[in-house]
Amino acid sequence: MYHKLLLGTVLVLTALSVWAMDRDIDEGVAAAAPAIEVLESRDLAADARLAAERGVPLLVMFAQEGCAYCEVVESEFLRPMLISGDYDDRVVIRKLMLDNFDSIRDFDGDMVEVEDLAMRYRAPLTPTLVFLSPQGREIAPRLIGVGTVDFYGGDLDDRIDRALTKLRTPAVAVQ
Repeated sequence: MYHKLLLGTVLVLTALSVWAMDRDIDEGVAAAAPAIEVLESRDLAADARLAAERGVPLLVMFAQEGCAYCEVVESEFLRPMLISGDYDDRVVIRKLMLDNFDSIRDFDGDMVEVEDLAMRYRAPLTPTLVFLSPQGREIAPRLIGVGTVDFYGGDLDDRIDRALTKLRTPAVAVQ
């Protein structure tokens, strides 16, 4: 009986050691991995230059603090797109916070209020995603709110593809 109790104790202690080591490894990996966040734009002109250099559209999410749907879009779609690296050659992603009352640099270099930009791009609700050329023109249909999360990723990819096509298709001269 003593041997069974001793063996059981050894097995439990071994299991706990393995669990603790596994947990330490997971925490070490998490600590070593950089936190990737959707950057809040302060300078749309600089963001547009980056998009132009890459030959991709600029995706801007209009959001606000406490918006649960904004957090869903950011955590379930935009952040994973950034982490994967699969979208680096397809889109530059930024966000503008409607409840931030600081001015930011617009596409033409002038300082502008975020709420003025929201009015310009008809983004009164959050989240609203707009797909812009490096010149600040809207080049794909916007996404307003979150209808069905199951379809949102496909809708987002479709808008990015449309914006890319619009950017990469030469304009036909009218004679």
